[in-house]
Amino acid sequence: MSNQGCVVCKLVGALVIIGALNWGAIGILQTDFVAALLGEMTTASRVVYSLVGIAGLLKLISCFKACPCVCKKT
Repeated sequence: MSNQGCVVCKLVGALVIIGALNWGAIGILQTDFVAALLGEMTTASRVVYSLVGIAGLLKLISCFKACPCVCKKT
């Protein structure tokens, strides 16, 4: 078993971090970086918000079930 994780796990982790940092900026700085970069509720910003939300759900699931890519028996 490898500690490195699969590409999907790394992508999910990166998206969760992006979402957490954006929410931190909203709470502390009152600045939504996604909206500032991509526009408020544009198609691009909605895609980013959706991907972060999906990543959050996948991260929640991973709390209860391990990633099948990492749990392959050698």
